Amino acid sequence: MVLPLNIPKEGKFTNDELIALCLANPELNIERDEKGQILITMSPTYALTSSFNSNILIEIGIWNKKNKTGKIFDSNSAFFLVDNSMRGPDVAWISKERWNLLSLKEQKSIPQIVPDFIIELQSETDNIKELKQKMTKWVRNGVKLAWLVSPQSQETLVYFNGKTETIPFDKTLDGKNILVGLELVMAEVIEG
Repeated sequence: MVLPLNIPKEGKFTNDELIALCLANPELNIERDEKGQILITMSPTYALTSSFNSNILIEIGIWNKKNKTGKIFDSNSAFFLVDNSMRGPDVAWISKERWNLLSLKEQKSIPQIVPDFIIELQSETDNIKELKQKMTKWVRNGVKLAWLVSPQSQETLVYFNGKTETIPFDKTLDGKNILVGLELVMAEVIEG
């Protein structure tokens, strides 16, 4: 469930103020949309969703450990995007080349960088229509490859090169030319 926190127009948070709000409320997942509205998602997630997300993160981590081509981030991370929003996906990956362009100060904070790859996992309380809108915003901000994983419908929506493809859980997902060599079958990942 996402709760909007309405801030009067003159009271919009700067990036530094938003970071301070996040640090003062570590039990909440806080995001900001492109209009400046603060969005609060309640923690924790349900156990099954958390387990599934962990299994996905492990698979991406195993691939990345072999390839050593980027940095992986879990659902506790957030990024300032081109449209001035601050978003946190369930899983993110940024190429080493792009990550290394950030200063150490930026790496230790919420950086202004768009991940190359993200995953959003639909939980029991998520609205699929809202998640699809969020995915569109990720892509508009420059995410090259995005997966919307839906255990409810047993399929993954893949956003790549301006197109959306639906992959059933029993079929192989691949990392395209972004996560080269990555192949996952979500039905197997769920069983993890």
